[in-house]
Amino acid sequence: MKTDIAYQRLFNQRIEGEKFKKPEEVVRWMGALQAQQYLESLWAIGLRMQSATLIDIEQAIADRKILRTWPLRGTLHFVPSEDAKWMLKLLAARVLAGDRRRQEQLELDDATIQRSKQLLHDALKGDKRLTRPDAMKLLEDAGISTKGQRGYHLLWYIAQTGLICLGPIEDKQQTFVLLDEWVPHARQLPREEALATLAQRYVASHGPATTQDFARWAGLPVSDSQAGLEAARSGLMLEKINGQEYWMAKDALGQKAYTPSNVYLLPGFDEYLLGYKDRSAVLATEHAAKIVPGNNGVFLPTVVVAGQVIGTWKRTLRKNALDIVLKPFLPLGDAEEGAIKAAEWHSNFLGLPLSSTVIQASN
Repeated sequence: MKTDIAYQRLFNQRIEGEKFKKPEEVVRWMGALQAQQYLESLWAIGLRMQSATLIDIEQAIADRKILRTWPLRGTLHFVPSEDAKWMLKLLAARVLAGDRRRQEQLELDDATIQRSKQLLHDALKGDKRLTRPDAMKLLEDAGISTKGQRGYHLLWYIAQTGLICLGPIEDKQQTFVLLDEWVPHARQLPREEALATLAQRYVASHGPATTQDFARWAGLPVSDSQAGLEAARSGLMLEKINGQEYWMAKDALGQKAYTPSNVYLLPGFDEYLLGYKDRSAVLATEHAAKIVPGNNGVFLPTVVVAGQVIGTWKRTLRKNALDIVLKPFLPLGDAEEGAIKAAEWHSNFLGLPLSSTVIQASN
């Protein structure tokens, strides 16, 4: 049954089977995609598309179709640009309410936060952009210290209030923009509709999933998560698997065309693993620590075969070439050819020739 859950998630997450044409279609379908690591998150979108390059995803950012901000759990995600405002309103308040202790540790009071917001607003109005170093300099020049994580925390906090969001990369630097100017026609949803919309998108793209999975993903109390799922219930169904109730969309794609030999190289922090409280359906307990070495919160890129996370991988970008090293936990066997194809797919996405693909024997 665990295998069945994994197969269904592969299809519903659009890793296997039907894929999308546009980056914004991927992001809207997924609800949100975790995006702490910029290049990794671009690949998370690209692998769910029919044919995509890194440039295609960055163009969607420049065209204001998708954006990065901190709506879920205070963590960076890609979201549909038009949905950023209502997602922040629904989800960020709980994170900010729990931030008081950290503000005290950093000696950030309400007056400092409000002054910082005004400084950023005045510097960005008129559709201007600031790189992160420039934003830090702006604060420092105004006498607001950015040392000891203070500056980053201010940007993080102010983004969750809905004033700013992340814009395109310029000269290898992340930029900040005013959210209301970047997305002037953002959707506004009443709370009940927002909960139902988020629940429907999550289950359609992540199902089979439990209420607890949804609560953990969205950073909502279980009571709110249950309310959202009930509000979206007309398009959902519950199925009991091994005594546990799982939510699924009534029109879920299923697994008719599944090819067991397919191998996928997923980025670090991919939704296939991070999108659930219980990850045991796709990751064996004995391998879990290998995905987050040292339990440091950094999830490595993973190798997926037959729906199961069976290894990690690493890429090395050189000026005109790409090297990939795969570290399976077990011998790949018949999946080795698929692993080579997966590496070639990634090199095509990056627009770099694949210089080498090394498969390291498991320890």
